Amino acid sequence: MNEQLKQLHRIEERINYLLQVKDYTTWGNLDGFKITCDRLKQTIYDHTAEELSGEIRKLNESVSFLEERAEEQLTPMERVRIVRSIQRFSLKDILENVYEDYTELGGEGDANIDPAMICAKATIVRRIKNKPYTASVMVIGQETGHGEEFRNGGSCKPEGNAKALRYMKVAETEGIPIHFYIFTPGSYPVEEYPGAAQQIARNIYAMTKLRVPMISMISEGGSGGAEAIGLSDYRLMTTHGYYSVISPEGAAAIEGRIREGSKVPKELIEVCADRLRLTAFDNLKNGTIDRIIYEPQLGARRDDFNFFATLRSEMLRATDQVVLSTRSFRAFRTWEIGRKKSKSEQQELQVEVPWDLNRDEIRRLLAQRSRKYLAMAKHGYTGGPSASADLLNLLKVNAEKIYYTLRYDILKNHKKQVHKVIKDVSGEGSVMLKRVTEPLTAAIHFLSKKKTKKPAARITYTPAGSQENGRVVDPLELTDTYTSPLANEDRTVTCPNADKFGCKDLWIPDLYGEFAGVCETCGHHFPLEHQWYLKNIFDPNSISFFNNEIISGNPLDYTGFSERLEISKKKTGKKSGNMTFHAQINGIQIIVAMLYSDFRNGTVGSAEGEKFVQACQLAKRKKRPLLAYIHTTGGIRIQEGTLGVIQMPKCTMAVREYIDAGGLYIVVYDNNSYAGPVASFLGCSPYQFAIRSSRVGFAGPRVIRETTGVDIPPDYHSARNALKRGHIQGIWDRREFRRNLHKALLTMGSPSLYYR
Repeated sequence: MNEQLKQLHRIEERINYLLQVKDYTTWGNLDGFKITCDRLKQTIYDHTAEELSGEIRKLNESVSFLEERAEEQLTPMERVRIVRSIQRFSLKDILENVYEDYTELGGEGDANIDPAMICAKATIVRRIKNKPYTASVMVIGQETGHGEEFRNGGSCKPEGNAKALRYMKVAETEGIPIHFYIFTPGSYPVEEYPGAAQQIARNIYAMTKLRVPMISMISEGGSGGAEAIGLSDYRLMTTHGYYSVISPEGAAAIEGRIREGSKVPKELIEVCADRLRLTAFDNLKNGTIDRIIYEPQLGARRDDFNFFATLRSEMLRATDQVVLSTRSFRAFRTWEIGRKKSKSEQQELQVEVPWDLNRDEIRRLLAQRSRKYLAMAKHGYTGGPSASADLLNLLKVNAEKIYYTLRYDILKNHKKQVHKVIKDVSGEGSVMLKRVTEPLTAAIHFLSKKKTKKPAARITYTPAGSQENGRVVDPLELTDTYTSPLANEDRTVTCPNADKFGCKDLWIPDLYGEFAGVCETCGHHFPLEHQWYLKNIFDPNSISFFNNEIISGNPLDYTGFSERLEISKKKTGKKSGNMTFHAQINGIQIIVAMLYSDFRNGTVGSAEGEKFVQACQLAKRKKRPLLAYIHTTGGIRIQEGTLGVIQMPKCTMAVREYIDAGGLYIVVYDNNSYAGPVASFLGCSPYQFAIRSSRVGFAGPRVIRETTGVDIPPDYHSARNALKRGHIQGIWDRREFRRNLHKALLTMGSPSLYYR
């Protein structure tokens, strides 16, 4: 009877699991089977052994049939529920069953530095020709179970992501591979130092050039939280996992414009889960992952030891493949890996593949990683140059590389070295001459009766500019060539700070004309359209747009989104939400990327990311400063799913390579700047500034309230608080934007810039 009671308990667990996956619906008579199971448990002693065995067998067959049917008809949202199940395997289970031994770093259990993030030094044994080879790896990932009350559901706080970065650096120092395991619905949205967005940006920036092989496995990958440890050389994903720009519930709330506190309809959540293309097969098709790890029926659970053996084999194979890709003579070894893949997953390798890399192999690893991410999401946009134009552009790019390398890297450096030698020689000569002539000079001064005093030299600054009516015109004043259409209204407006500072009502023609949208009493900045910046910040007639042929598209065929895109294109006359152009500030040539509010609220998709990458590469090639002016950004475009999310590591890769080449990258935030772009390619800039009265952060007030249960103060995302937290390095007045930008161009950056 005890064995039969255990069988009934296992069947009950399976029924409850199916109910959870199906969201407790009446699908497949699950409720009836549950009642039958409960009845058999209560009347177990009223049946003979044969009768009970027969009833259990019939119940087991019925539940098995439903499991097979459920697996065949799984919807994307049901896969999300499988991932969220408490029966799902977690990182702790992987550490116990995939690796031979491990030591947790950064604390243990609830005494850990952010228990949602686990870092562990682990050992794994590989068998090669029946001989065991022990290798060390760094394991980093989110933990959702085993102490759920303090794991925060796998949502890491900034200090958790900072801990992950710390041990990435340790792995790099020790030269060992890193295995990432992603189990997160998203990061915990707090701005206190180091700040959610800033820390994710730091992680992605560092991971672009970590000098060790990195393998990641995705079970639950939610937006920026996944990207904080997601950039890797090889990305695996489980069949029942999901990887998405946003949770289906979050997408449904946005699409359905659901008011805060109201319940989101289940039907809309199901629809959005399908539209987001978040399954492993969707992500493999879109090229955002490299390989799928197949799970057992309805997903692997904590005691599924066969799955752990498969996972172990997949992680070893992926690490071997990444290492082999860096080797000079790798044909036979690559063939061996392929042979192993085509046969049994448990088959042993017949050749040894050491995981340590030399200098040349590290260089190849980084080059491959760069090509991998810069090539992602190319099919996510439409347009581009024709075949003939593309060939001409390629010839032009190569010619520019040769020209600018010769001019600035070779001739300019040679000239600097010559000047340095001349200065050193002349300096030494001056010292020697002074020593020889010093006695004679002293005698002459002593004998001289006439002594004259020379006035002390004074350093003065004369601003460069033209003469107008007998006075010098400051070239750094706003160009004042454009007045906002908002100035056409003949009425007054009250400043939001009137009660606090006693601001007078502002006459709109003055406010949006002479005052440049700034309250003359308290300095509050009213929003201005992006055209004002184009016309007034840069030198007149210096703007020249490029890459206008790259057009935002609807790569996931998201229902209704193509029509919305067309409306944005007609409204703005532009083809994407990112304008890239050449411009000048007092004669200094710069490259500018501008995200602006009129086109889909400045959200970033494949087209916007590609234009940003090409702007970085152009600035790198021509040795020019790069300005990212963020008029507004609402984050990553959810309608592009993970093709949007992948712009975070993709654009950060381009930024990192530009900065490493000696570029000056300046970010200026305005109005509202939130989410993915701030948590990646914007937040990684060493020079970030904000226009006064702008708001900068990771998540908006509603998301923070719903995630943390905390009602934040109104100024939580203010520029002043961003400055206090170290997110930005300064607050700029709009009227001083041009002057401050010019000062930054002259005082920041490396000698690699063309004008230095």
